[in-house]
This record gives sequence, structure tokens and C-alpha cells, in this order.
Amino acid sequence: MTTVLVVDDQVLIRQAVVDILSSAADTEVVGAATDGLDAVEMTASAHPDVVLMDIRMPRLDGIEATERICSDPANADSRVLILTTFEEDEYVVAALRAGASGFIGKGAEPEEIIRAVHAVADGDALLSPTATRSLIARYVRSPEPRPAVSDQAARSLALLTDREREVLQLVGRGLSNQQIAETFFISPHTAKTHVNRIMTKIQAHDRAQLVILAYEGGLLVPGE
Repeated sequence: MTTVLVVDDQVLIRQAVVDILSSAADTEVVGAATDGLDAVEMTASAHPDVVLMDIRMPRLDGIEATERICSDPANADSRVLILTTFEEDEYVVAALRAGASGFIGKGAEPEEIIRAVHAVADGDALLSPTATRSLIARYVRSPEPRPAVSDQAARSLALLTDREREVLQLVGRGLSNQQIAETFFISPHTAKTHVNRIMTKIQAHDRAQLVILAYEGGLLVPGE
């Protein structure tokens, strides 16, 4: 059973999402929050598997709420899935940086929302690798010359072996473990082990954080 906390300040959307998730036999809605502050408090008490988070809300927005939730070791088993609209793409990237595991549009079909929640609960961060990669590329792109690698990104990359950097680059391009395995002529299990070691070394919540590091660390160039 996957437990979910729904967070949205619009009552009609909040109730609609609650109804959709409640209709799934293997999903339990453990609460509904009206803003980010409520979301942080309810996550701490209910420990849901997934927090389905809106971005624009009063008192505390979804980005700050995501950062507070994901930075608290007590919430290690709770993942944040951003519920957004196309117009909020730039906020989605900020939320991913804050620790969110992925995103889904408010216009998604009910079945898509249910699948997305379970995918995130199972650890599949990038619900749409191509779309996520496109978003990150768009918002780290600058008309200025390519910026220097940040100190934080440099420190993270310094922890990795040469092979792990190569794997990170492929993760950033949206490749699955199976595709990474085929690229390096290794087993899918070995590819998964590489990815898991990278996540452990840089203390990443999930693959979404690896995509961002691949760009911010200079392993990939936006638009490539």
C-alpha cells in the first residue's frame, strides 16, 4: 500500500486529486494539506511514501516546503512529486534542486497520476526523462559563456571514479540502467550498482539530482 499526502491550496484540485488516488486499491491518502507549512508538519507526523506537492501556495510555497521535507533525515522514506503546470517549468527545476523526485502536470489523466505516484514511491525519479532533461537544460542555459563549475558540484564530482562520472553523464542524458549496461557492455545489475554508489557518495535523493549534477558539473552542455 502506497501512502500519499496531497498538497494544494485550491480546494477543487486538492479534492479531485484525493478522489483520484483514493479510487486506487493500492493507494491510501493519509492527509490533504492546504499550504507548504501544513505539508511539512503533516509529513513529519504521517510519514507518507509520497508527498504530491503544488508549487504556488500561501504562507510557504512548494519549493521551500520540498527543501524542508527532503533535508530532514526523519523524512528519508518520503519522496516529493511536484504537481505543476507547463507555465511553472522554472519552478520545477528549483524544486528538483530542493530534492523533489519528479513532476507531473495537473492536466494528466487520473491513471497517469496514480502511476506517477507509484513510480516515485518505487524510486523511479524521472517520470519523463526527456522532458525533465529538457527542463533542466532550458533553465541552466545562459546567453553568457559557459559558467565555471560550482564549488559544490566540483566537490561532488571529486568523489566519483572515472567510470562513475561516465555513468553520471549517461544518467544525465536520460538513459535507463539497461541502456547504460548496453553502452558499457556490463550487466544491468552492475549498472544499477554504479548508479546507487554515485547516489550514496553525493547523498542524492534520486536520479533527478544526478541529472542536475551532470549539467551543473559540466559533464553535459545544455542543448547537446
